[in-house]
Amino acid sequence: MKKISINLFQIKMTLIMSVLAISLSTTSCQDYLDLPSYNTVDTESVFSNEQTADMFVQGCYRGIIHSEFFYQLGAGETVMHSCEDGTTNNSKYNICNYFFDATTPYTVTTIFKEQYRIIEATNIAISRIGKMPVTNKTKALLGEAKAIRAFCYYNLIRVYGDVPAVWTPLEELDPNDESTFYPKRSPRDEIYDHIIADLQSAVQDIPWLSESGFSTDERLTKQGAYALLSRVALYAGGYSLRWNLQTNDPSSLLMSRRSDNARVQQLYQIASDACQAVIAKNENRLVQAQGGKSGFEYLWYNFANRNFAATKPEMLWEVANYGPNTNSDFGVYAHPGSRGGLFGSRKALQFMLPTYYLSFDSKDTRRDVSCTSYSIYFLNSGAATDKWVDVGTTFSCIMPGKFRISWCKEPQGASQRNLNIPVLRYSDVLLMYAEAQNYLNNGPTQAAKDALLEVRSRAGIGSMAIPSAKQDFEDAIVQERKWEFAGEFNLRTDLIRMNRLASELAKTKQSMKDLSDKKGAYANVAAYRLYKFRYDAQAYGDPFLAVQYTDVTNPAEIAQIQTIPTTAAQYPAFLAKTAAIAQAHGFTVAAGDMWYPTKMFEAYTSSYNGSSRKTVGFTAGFNALQIGSIIYTKPTGSAENGGTYPNWIQAADGTDGLYYGFKENHSELLPFANKAAGHPMVDNKNLTQLPGY
Repeated sequence: MKKISINLFQIKMTLIMSVLAISLSTTSCQDYLDLPSYNTVDTESVFSNEQTADMFVQGCYRGIIHSEFFYQLGAGETVMHSCEDGTTNNSKYNICNYFFDATTPYTVTTIFKEQYRIIEATNIAISRIGKMPVTNKTKALLGEAKAIRAFCYYNLIRVYGDVPAVWTPLEELDPNDESTFYPKRSPRDEIYDHIIADLQSAVQDIPWLSESGFSTDERLTKQGAYALLSRVALYAGGYSLRWNLQTNDPSSLLMSRRSDNARVQQLYQIASDACQAVIAKNENRLVQAQGGKSGFEYLWYNFANRNFAATKPEMLWEVANYGPNTNSDFGVYAHPGSRGGLFGSRKALQFMLPTYYLSFDSKDTRRDVSCTSYSIYFLNSGAATDKWVDVGTTFSCIMPGKFRISWCKEPQGASQRNLNIPVLRYSDVLLMYAEAQNYLNNGPTQAAKDALLEVRSRAGIGSMAIPSAKQDFEDAIVQERKWEFAGEFNLRTDLIRMNRLASELAKTKQSMKDLSDKKGAYANVAAYRLYKFRYDAQAYGDPFLAVQYTDVTNPAEIAQIQTIPTTAAQYPAFLAKTAAIAQAHGFTVAAGDMWYPTKMFEAYTSSYNGSSRKTVGFTAGFNALQIGSIIYTKPTGSAENGGTYPNWIQAADGTDGLYYGFKENHSELLPFANKAAGHPMVDNKNLTQLPGY
């Protein structure tokens, strides 16, 4: 009997690709999340029966989405942005702005080793399960392992481009072959074709969720595998930053598709067919409005609450994160921010660009789910007896909302939100189907239009015109994906595969300047907003969505709120004026209701905004938010910033504040880290660097 020590694997995989020891504790179903890890792997024993083989495959899910995906790479896509404290000189902010290199912290390092750690585990599973007696169960487990491996390679390629391809367990490779320990980059198209074939095989054997016996979608089922197949096929047929692997000549860097156009057409057909299979099965649907909540709100509120019964129709695959061994920091960074109280002092380290917030149609129910124009802050000193408020913010600190703390279940620890990580949803199937149909038919088919309409109708904007021309329809899909998938860390690479990254970044930089100058499309954006004062419920599972507000543009009304009173004795009369304005705008004003004005283009900390909050009871500490200070202490408007753009939009010397590191045909991929042991370029002498680094 051959026994393989985890420590031996760790030594060998460090020599190859800095891969950590394989963790084999099961993670994919909630019942198994807290089981301890194996210390050694007796491969013959583990794969001697279906039950332990199943546990091994479940263990392959652990760590499949590292925090670098949603912290470093989850922003910079014209929707969400980094907002670290005090400085722009840190890895998250720089990577968000496409400023990274191989020898500083300004690149990602853990994605590489974690994906290869899991690839080695799936290689073991695929090899060993392939030697077990063929049953429906072993076929399903083999398909599941192949799908997990495919997901890992898809992640590696969309971050690094051409990467080493390893399809065989280390124990089965020749230790005297240099490529065993030092594999070179493999052409991405060959890897894509391999994993697409794997996924096409896997979907035949993995059961539908309804037939799987699984209680949740935390494991890949047939609908999840089909959706993954479609996503990978679109990436394989789409654009990516390519170069000559033989010469590694920087001048060969170019955004392009693979040269075989017939294969590109075939890949889009594969994507379309995979989506059609899920749609035709009719086992999944978009979550619709219930209990006074819009469908989109109901989906994400229940997702945060771990109410699988409510989200199951739409969620095709989500990665389990529950329990002391698996609970990640997902959801800790992207939320409205909380200052003390029940939720603790938790900083939001990402914010939503105001141009994104303002891009939504007024009827679109997704805006106030994905974006929050409030944060949780105390009224006075933050003592246990204090009151907490959902305080309205300015344009420079609109924060993420899908994974807000208050919607979550009681966490096990301050950094453990108990949130699963969403990977694939039915809305993605509909939009991928629409995109593939549009490409294949040189314009949208009726089925493509119907798929887009289904997503829009759930959002409340079904009346919005749907384009008929190919390019216009693609433009609509790009925008729809932004509205639908904010904070789900795929938009950045979606823009790359559609060859839209450079143009979308440039458009957003100009839009932010136009907003700052209040011109063009933003000429009539209201500079004043009245927020309704509201105490925070200070309860997990609080269904609260958004602070009520009304924009103020009438000059006569602005005149009444233009000057904030300076003494407490004057506050009641001032609040009577603001309540009257709210009432004039159609709000019911009950006794005790208070409304306070905010200058949206000024900083949250401006004298006007701070004084305004005092009128409703804020005292000590009212002028700080739990979000990176480079954002909330800065204005959005150029006029409010002394006639120049705030430096987070454009620096004083005229250089970009947004996406300042982006270089077309260069920054679409990240370099391999090359600073210390544990980095790919240090550990593997046969790896070539991304040209230009």
